[in-house]
Amino acid sequence: MPTRFFLLYFFLASYTALAESNKKLVIYHDADYSLNQLSANAMKMGLLTAFDEVNNEIQGFSLELKEKNHRGNIKRSLLSMKDFLKDEKALFILGGLHSPPYIKNRTFINENQIPLLVPWAAGGPITRYPSANNWVFRLSVDDTKAGIRISEFALNKLTCKNPHLLLEDTPWGKSNQSTMSSYLKDKVPFGVSLFGWNIKENSARIMIRNIISDDYDCVFLVGNFNETHQFVNAMAAMEKEQRIPIISHWGATGGDVDMIFNKQVKEAISFHFIQSCYSLASSKQSSFQRSVMARAKKLFPEEFSSPETVKAPAGFTHAYDIGRLAISALQQIELTGNMKQDRSLFKQALESLQQPVQGLIKEYNKPFSTWSEHQQDAHEALRLENFCMANFGESNQIDVIAN
Repeated sequence: MPTRFFLLYFFLASYTALAESNKKLVIYHDADYSLNQLSANAMKMGLLTAFDEVNNEIQGFSLELKEKNHRGNIKRSLLSMKDFLKDEKALFILGGLHSPPYIKNRTFINENQIPLLVPWAAGGPITRYPSANNWVFRLSVDDTKAGIRISEFALNKLTCKNPHLLLEDTPWGKSNQSTMSSYLKDKVPFGVSLFGWNIKENSARIMIRNIISDDYDCVFLVGNFNETHQFVNAMAAMEKEQRIPIISHWGATGGDVDMIFNKQVKEAISFHFIQSCYSLASSKQSSFQRSVMARAKKLFPEEFSSPETVKAPAGFTHAYDIGRLAISALQQIELTGNMKQDRSLFKQALESLQQPVQGLIKEYNKPFSTWSEHQQDAHEALRLENFCMANFGESNQIDVIAN
């Protein structure tokens, strides 16, 4: 082969290889990899398990996850979103545990057309940006419904007659206050207290003592893992005859449950929490669910040594399911490599999925549609019937209570 033809061949082959290596779709994971690392890792593992089912590739584009640690900080989350917009290969953001970053930055997200898929943050306003140009999709507990399920369980199953709402002083806590108050107002009297992040045990004990001394007979708790830890310890420290049930949002499941719920604590207090109606630790698994667990165990053998030991399992479950929806949407469109165009096509496909998608929680049949004032739940994949109450079993596995 003449030298000039060899060089031309070498150049073309190298260029083609380089072009192929640059064909990638980057997914940013905007989450708290510091104080809530277990929940962040659970979501990451869920999405990667879904991606592994298609060999981490769509239409010749490799799928790559990029961790962005916002540390629970709204401004750091916004910086991650700005980094996303500068990345010519970034397709969508997978959200994290905290609601405030997405409530506070909601206008920025939608005005800049950032596809945000939320597998945990439950704040009601997140998906309800008042426009068809709504780019946030959620597969998680939704606080416009969570307060209803928590309240129903407390009043009907635990016969609570005078609840006290103990809520973190954030947009997440206040969105739950709105839903719970609306449900309770014509049924029973109730009180409200707000607390800040990183509350210490002494302060938590004072709040619990005051609630009990004011004759409330149960606590509705909305807080993240660290704050839940303090209030559970505070309740367990009360005299036995003074303790009252805690009916909680799912903050306790976002960390290492064994840190809070040893045998003595579980015997000391009544503690229930909301979940989607599926548990990795359930003895009644379908063949599909078993196959997902087998794949996850192969990918993450230490974390999935047994279903009972998986930390922050809701993060895995929801991220896996929303990952499957994302894959289905991507398979429905023709990717161009022009990321602005591909994001728009991706959004449209999510709103009009043509094929049912099997997930761990359920089969999803057109879970999303175009948002409007008359379709407030258009970007919510789960409904009230998909939310159950649960408690921690003997090995601190999540035991779902049927509705």
